[in-house]
Amino acid sequence: MAERLQKIMAQAGIASRRKSEELIKAGRVTVNGQVATLGDQADPEQDDIKVNGRALPPFERKIYIMVHKPRDVISDEDDTGEGRRTVRDMIQEVEGHLYPVGRLDKQSIGLMLMTNDGDLAHKLTHPRYQHEKIYRVKVEGSPSRETVVQWRRGVELEDGRTAPARVKVEERLEGSTWLEVVLTEGRKRQIRRVATQLGHPVLHLTRLQIGPLKLGDLPLGQWRHLTPREVQALKRYTAKDDRPQPKRDGRGRVHRRRR
Repeated sequence: MAERLQKIMAQAGIASRRKSEELIKAGRVTVNGQVATLGDQADPEQDDIKVNGRALPPFERKIYIMVHKPRDVISDEDDTGEGRRTVRDMIQEVEGHLYPVGRLDKQSIGLMLMTNDGDLAHKLTHPRYQHEKIYRVKVEGSPSRETVVQWRRGVELEDGRTAPARVKVEERLEGSTWLEVVLTEGRKRQIRRVATQLGHPVLHLTRLQIGPLKLGDLPLGQWRHLTPREVQALKRYTAKDDRPQPKRDGRGRVHRRRR
């Protein structure tokens, strides 16, 4: 897939995007033998890209895999020596190092994205970009309207106040309630910690969506490669992250300069 040269060079470890732009402007980058200009695009899988006459390092084919994580599987590598099963263990037939995009705790199930595209993983997980993740959550009891409003506004935890969230009551049952929770940050066990602090511990938690990527009907415990359309949707969704981001406070509010 064609991308801007400075982005390809940065991903290949040649230089930062800004420095790569300077190399292009200086005429030190060629594509298929022709001197490149700023704004040119290329496909690293098909085009011959050289910097100072040297070819870029071998291009690593990008992999994007959706996993429906079951319970008792951990998101990250097991560094305890206990031999716990990981999401990576579920897709052993796929070679290479893959990053988990947003973690789920051992008890939670749902959508996990595994990829070797570090740039995309960073954009989807870093709190500065405010990308949404959607969860279906069952909690104990019946949260009052005031409790739901408090959750929406933010809750003070030991590591600071949470950013505003969208919380919607979907169904009230006897002794429990189903909620839809939409977060733009991803602290460790955040939903469980907030729910417990508000007096309604989590009974069940499923992640349904990361940005435009939906879990859909993928069976529990199964995985599949993303379709080209899904990959394109994620790249379009994160394309705006290449622009300078406004500074925000701990509550997610934008700092505005006084005039």
